[in-house]
Amino acid sequence: MFYTTCVKLRYRFRCYPTPPQETVLARTFGACRYVYNWALRLRTDSYRHGTKITYRASSAALTALKQQPDHAWLNEISSVPTQQALRHLQTAFKNFFDKRGRYPHFKKKHGKQSAEYTRSAFAWDADHKHLTLAKVGRLDVRWSRDFTSAPSTVTITKDRAGRYFVTLVLDEAIGPLPKTGQAIGVDLGVHRLATLSNGERIENPQVYGRYLQKLARLQRGLARQAQGSARREATRLTIVRLQVRIADTRQDYLQKVTTDLVRRFDVICVEDLHVRGMVRNHCLARALSDAALGQFVRLLEYKCQWYGKELVKVDRFFPSSKTCHVYGQVLDDLPLSVREWTCPECGTVHDRDENAALNLLAVGHTERQNARGGRIRPRRVSSRRGGARRTANQPVSHRAPHGVSGNPPA
Repeated sequence: MFYTTCVKLRYRFRCYPTPPQETVLARTFGACRYVYNWALRLRTDSYRHGTKITYRASSAALTALKQQPDHAWLNEISSVPTQQALRHLQTAFKNFFDKRGRYPHFKKKHGKQSAEYTRSAFAWDADHKHLTLAKVGRLDVRWSRDFTSAPSTVTITKDRAGRYFVTLVLDEAIGPLPKTGQAIGVDLGVHRLATLSNGERIENPQVYGRYLQKLARLQRGLARQAQGSARREATRLTIVRLQVRIADTRQDYLQKVTTDLVRRFDVICVEDLHVRGMVRNHCLARALSDAALGQFVRLLEYKCQWYGKELVKVDRFFPSSKTCHVYGQVLDDLPLSVREWTCPECGTVHDRDENAALNLLAVGHTERQNARGGRIRPRRVSSRRGGARRTANQPVSHRAPHGVSGNPPA
């Protein structure tokens, strides 16, 4: 029997404001950016002088700021987005002190612009799907998907390419996907985005690599052009639109691949990669960022949670690539350039990524059994040269991975 759960979702839709609405939105974006930067400077300077300003104190200071003649222009827009800017700054400080993020930084004029409206500052007509923002009017929105709940907050954004989007926070009911009874191990990489334990290979589109030469040529031209010229601004917009196309293409591909995996398999075993540490290698940083392995795992994580599937993260220090999935032999060293290797004990020829996926599936199955109170414990691997040595009286214990049958050779 399937049970639906209510989760908080964010649906983003493209919108097309009219020229007068663009003018109002530009003022709103500028006011939100100004209030955020003003409050950040106020709180930073106060902390340096030994005092602390809370959110309530900054909100009272904002009220006094709006009463000054030099800042009367802040009253020309809705008061809700500027108040929400203070709340976002408070959240940024909380994340910093809880060591979940860096110190808040100032917002830039040419970066992504956003303004958030709560229920008191927008009207929603569910019958006709009309969205009206305070002092902006009704927006022309392209509703690309259906939803049943009423939005609690509305955020309108303008990206660097000049496109406008509306993001709705909704409480939608999501039911689990049908069970398939299948488990899979997934080894992530750069040459191939993912290699599955059943032999399937998911290619890496290398979106950034396809546009690298064109992007480099445009950036060289931008560096030669005069500051503040119209030609430089046109080149900057061309570069931004190309970067947005790269990001959208990568995101669309990852969404489709992860959704397909969640639909086909009930249990997905992946390695708990430390992507932030991996990108410190300057030889692989560009390729790793283009593959977006961290985003791949994050998409799998929340989709498995939504649809009643299970994601198992295997310890990042487990030598999945260097361990023979048939015999258990662990190599001392396996450079990244070696894509196939032969087990010195059993003679099995392994594809590096497929062998790692099979080991991830086996260890993930063991960890699931341990979590459920079983008596199965992961086997100990030897890091000594040549692996664990066998004798006639003490043969090496062998446990075949889940879904793999066979005995080690004598």
